[in-house]
Amino acid sequence: MLKYILTFLISMVPIVELRVGIPFGVGMGVKWYHAVPICMIGNMLPVPFIFFFARKILEWGADKPVIGKFFSWCLEKGHHGGEKLKEKAGKGMFWALLLFVGIPLPGTGAWTGTLAASLLDLDFKKSIIAVTLGVVLAAAIITVATLLGFSAFSAVK
Repeated sequence: MLKYILTFLISMVPIVELRVGIPFGVGMGVKWYHAVPICMIGNMLPVPFIFFFARKILEWGADKPVIGKFFSWCLEKGHHGGEKLKEKAGKGMFWALLLFVGIPLPGTGAWTGTLAASLLDLDFKKSIIAVTLGVVLAAAIITVATLLGFSAFSAVK
């Protein structure tokens, strides 16, 4: 039971998300077809909170003595990056967000994609759908890579 809980919790952590949760779970003996939905749920659980509250927390902390510079930097960086993405994506913002979340590269994922959507004042429903589909894409890519990796590893033994 502990391996299922750890798999779930790891998938909720920013930056690592299900990109680490799925390989971790499979490596701990969780069947891949159990690890994938567990990680997808864990990865998506924080998304509404990020969309509605992360921006407010950053704006609240922007003028505070110790954290202000960092929070301001996060807001400026997010806004500037979001505007550049908006320029390039144009009307294809839904697909850009989906691919941003779905292609497992460093600095991308549900947390970052949702924060960007919030900072850009994108529609909540469309953003959640794009992020969810991105998580499905990332889960598929990571699952295939994990299964191929573990297969190759076990063949070497």
